[in-house]
Order: sequence, then C-alpha cells, then structure tokens
Amino acid sequence: MTRINLLPWREQLRKDQERQFYTMLAGAVVVMAIVVVYAHFHMVGLINGQNARNGYLEGEIQVVEGRIKEIQALESEKGKLLARMRIIEQLQGQRPQVVHLFDELVSSLPEGVYLTSVKQTGSTIVIEGIAQSNARVSAFMRSIDESPWLENPRLNVIEALGKDNQRTSKFMLEIKQTIGAAPKPEEAGANS
Repeated sequence: MTRINLLPWREQLRKDQERQFYTMLAGAVVVMAIVVVYAHFHMVGLINGQNARNGYLEGEIQVVEGRIKEIQALESEKGKLLARMRIIEQLQGQRPQVVHLFDELVSSLPEGVYLTSVKQTGSTIVIEGIAQSNARVSAFMRSIDESPWLENPRLNVIEALGKDNQRTSKFMLEIKQTIGAAPKPEEAGANS
C-alpha cells in the first residue's frame, strides 16, 4: 500500500532553514561582536602604549633640555672666564712695558733736556719738557726713533723761552709705544 504523507513538509523545511539561518546569523553577530571588542581593546592598548612611550620621551626631553640649559650656562661662564683671562694676559704682557718705557726715556734723553710731564693714553705718549737748544730736542727725537720700544716721534710744540739770559726751549713731543722687539741672541745669552 502506498502511503501519502499529508503533513506540510515544505513548511517544516522552511522553518528548519529559517532557524538555521537565524542561528548562523546570531553566531556571525556574536563572532563580529567578539572581533570588534577585541579590535577595540587591542587599539586602546596600542594607544595607551604609545601614550606611555610619548610620556617617557617627553620626560627625557625635559631632562635633556635641562642639561642643555646647564651646558649653555657653563658655556657662557666659560666665555666670561676666557675674556677675563685674555684681559689678565694683556695686563701681564703690558706690565714690563712701563719699565721699558721709562728705561728707554732715560737712555734716549740727551744732556741738556729735562722732562716736565709724561702722559700716556693707550699707546700714545705725550712728553713735555725743556731743552737748552733745538738741536738737543732733535737729538732726543733721533734716539727715540732708534728705540725698539718707542716710534714715530712727532714734535707738536716748541717755543723759545728767554729767562736769565739763557736761551731755552719748551717742547711738547708725541710718540707711540710699541710692543718691543724680541731680545737679540747675544742679549738673551748675557741676561741668563
């Protein structure tokens, strides 16, 4: 005998397929939610890690900037100290110049010439004095010109004075002081 199934099998099949579809859809939604949550937490972790690195770098940058400021302050102090050292060296180098100046003035001063004033401004020296004759002033200027410590004698004023039947001349002379020549080998050997 033939059996005929009168149950609505197509409807049952549709319901089964619909249930499978919704189950798969729910599974896909759950998997997507898990993926999105994981991606979110992963990105938040990366951002937090990068923020931590940035914070560390900013702290190190502040430390380095502090050191740079210290170095700049030390460089400034070094520059000031070097400037002071140069000034001290210049002063130390100029100390013997006064001795040489007076030594040269005394050694180049001929008989009959008397100095009344010696003024120095920088390397320029103004000498005022009295001479028994103009020839003695000329001799004084020649001996100054031969000196290694003095140069360029220039006579500014010379005027005749006539008192007590003596003819004297008052003069004003301008000269330049030089650094001086190095001692000659025979002089260096004699001094040591």
